[in-house]
Amino acid sequence: MTKEHDPLNLKNIFTMGPSTEDHFIGLRCAAGVFLPLFFLLILDRLDLAIFAVFGAFVNVYGRVPRHLDRLLAQLKTGALFWILILVAWFASSYWIEHGTQRGLWTVVALTSVVAGVCSWITSILRVRPGGSLFHIFAFAAIASVPSLPSLAESMFTTTGTIMFAIFVGLAGRLFPSRRTEWQVSPVKPFTTKLHKAFIIESSLYFAAAALAGSAATLLSPLLNMSHNYWAMVAAVVPLVGKTMRHRIARGVHRILGTFVGPGLMAIVVALNPSPVVAILIIGLMQFMAEMFIARNYFFAQIFVTPLAVVGTGLASGTTSGLVYDRFMETVIGAVVGIGMILVGSLIGNQIRKRLSTD
Repeated sequence: MTKEHDPLNLKNIFTMGPSTEDHFIGLRCAAGVFLPLFFLLILDRLDLAIFAVFGAFVNVYGRVPRHLDRLLAQLKTGALFWILILVAWFASSYWIEHGTQRGLWTVVALTSVVAGVCSWITSILRVRPGGSLFHIFAFAAIASVPSLPSLAESMFTTTGTIMFAIFVGLAGRLFPSRRTEWQVSPVKPFTTKLHKAFIIESSLYFAAAALAGSAATLLSPLLNMSHNYWAMVAAVVPLVGKTMRHRIARGVHRILGTFVGPGLMAIVVALNPSPVVAILIIGLMQFMAEMFIARNYFFAQIFVTPLAVVGTGLASGTTSGLVYDRFMETVIGAVVGIGMILVGSLIGNQIRKRLSTD
């Protein structure tokens, strides 16, 4: 591999990939989260914001060229997120002892299961982005809230946001110049070998989330952290990539982007924005993240940090404590994820050597 194509080459951190109409994708994602939140603001119901934020994740799965493919992808992911958010509501309301050490470990255990199961389901459904990063974030963030609105209000908000995301994904068909062929693109045939690969990958997601969540929970009293699920989210980032070096690079980009991101976040905290300004910031950060996510993961992470912190603290307020938690737990999770990739690669090499010797 040449230096020009080596993902771990330092200068490649700042190299931009080709643009593929990212501005349209960014606008769809920004509108898909901004308008539902603005509607909740008008109703003075920002206590429901967390359900709009995570229901809007369905917009991220609209990075599909053809409209019918996009519709099918968003219908699949919308159904999965709806069920996931419903389970998270019940977990928060009935299964988790909030404010206790046992409650923290319950969140880790349940979220680890979500990490493995949702990774397998997204692989079976053939949707992109693959893995369970967004599912981990959505489930754990909702399950960790000690007091949620009623089930009916929560799921009504989730349903409305998901339906709006699907509408935004198809809005291009209103313009003849943007319409695509109404047909489904062929996919790779489902085989036993492919299914085994899906199971192995989902096992890695489970293990990475469990290890990172456990590490963050054990270190939380020492480091004064309170959002252990951010470590679990960061741990699965390196699991996506073509090669081991690509995967390690993603983990490094996650850490470096989280170093820079708090600079933007510090400005937001200092401004102490009103709810309407905070919602504008969320829309802008979502747009910028989608502009870069497929072209340069490091630059995308600069905007993901403010997006995650402001989105999480929209109802309760954005504080420097949230920024600190985001930074510390991202580093813990990314280190765990990179460690898993390195250990897995060593084990794989040893197995291959033994097989070749035999």
